[in-house]
Amino acid sequence: MSALRVSVDDFQEDARRTLPRAVYDYYCSGADEQRTLADNVEAFNRWYLIPRVLRDVTAVDLSVSLLGRRVSMPLCVAATAMQRMAHPDGETATARACKAAGTAMMLSSWATSTIEEVMSAAGDAPLWLQLYIYKDRDLTLSLVRRAEKAGYKAIFVTVDTPYLGKRRADVRNRFKLPPHLSMSNFSSDTLAFSEGNYGNDSGLAVYVAKAIDPSICWRDISWLQRNTQLPVIVKGVLNGEDAVLAVKHGVSGILVSNHGARQLDGVPATLDVLEEVVQAVQGRCEVFLDGGVRRGTDVLKALALGASAVLVGRPVLWGLACQGQDGVFEVLNLLKEELRLAMALSGCRSVSEVSRSLVRRKSLSSRM
Repeated sequence: MSALRVSVDDFQEDARRTLPRAVYDYYCSGADEQRTLADNVEAFNRWYLIPRVLRDVTAVDLSVSLLGRRVSMPLCVAATAMQRMAHPDGETATARACKAAGTAMMLSSWATSTIEEVMSAAGDAPLWLQLYIYKDRDLTLSLVRRAEKAGYKAIFVTVDTPYLGKRRADVRNRFKLPPHLSMSNFSSDTLAFSEGNYGNDSGLAVYVAKAIDPSICWRDISWLQRNTQLPVIVKGVLNGEDAVLAVKHGVSGILVSNHGARQLDGVPATLDVLEEVVQAVQGRCEVFLDGGVRRGTDVLKALALGASAVLVGRPVLWGLACQGQDGVFEVLNLLKEELRLAMALSGCRSVSEVSRSLVRRKSLSSRM
């Protein structure tokens, strides 16, 4: 019997022992030397929490409204690809866990479950579709139409992947999907990532070079908005200049993201640029954050720096690998209760009481 899991790290260690090496490496690794991968996590340690006391925290309300829907907490599930590599139920198990936890889930375009299957599993949990802009624009719009018809509530369009970042572990492992799986939202072998041979490279890098459009630019955001009534959120912004452009193009939200440190190594940790983006937006759209969130105190720090909510990816995969739907729910509930305790000990009775005064950046000398 495995030891009691009391942290996200415990789930990761059990997942590492459970998953095939190539699958664990795919989920876990970042780009090149993985400096940003480590920094995404370390960034949260660069901030102190400055609690208020004597505030009567008998009741702590974590619920928030995101993109017009009320959810139980400002913690949602990020898009992570090919979840059936972690567990046979894959994305449908994650969706059921989100329903049980009362929070939202973003589905990857590269899911190993269909848009419709995941909606059926999610029930009344809000679902968002993560979207890549394919060279085939009709194909791209077909995904949007399916999401609309199924009842998804938003489109998160990835803007940081004109090419795939170099993930050395995937190159060494010549990563590709196991033969019994495919990207289920596509019919051809080429688009479903189920061709047999990708040479000596990461199969996913070959796939992206064939299928994803490197010419994507701001006019494509306008094109997407003209072709859907769903809110459009840009995923992958890391500076105030692009945040201002996003607002000018009428987006409903910005996800501050470096793609889990899987694209360009050496970019800032997402937490380090969050406040710059929030200040640039000036309340004109919602701002989300992903990358490096491993504890409830991490969520609280991101909220204090202006995030509407945070999204978690790898921790969900570790829960899925360990115990399917129950494992995902355990991870989400663990982080939720850590956040509740952190808010109570900081004197915050609701998310609306979380403010910038709650955090203070450590001085350089205090970190040496």
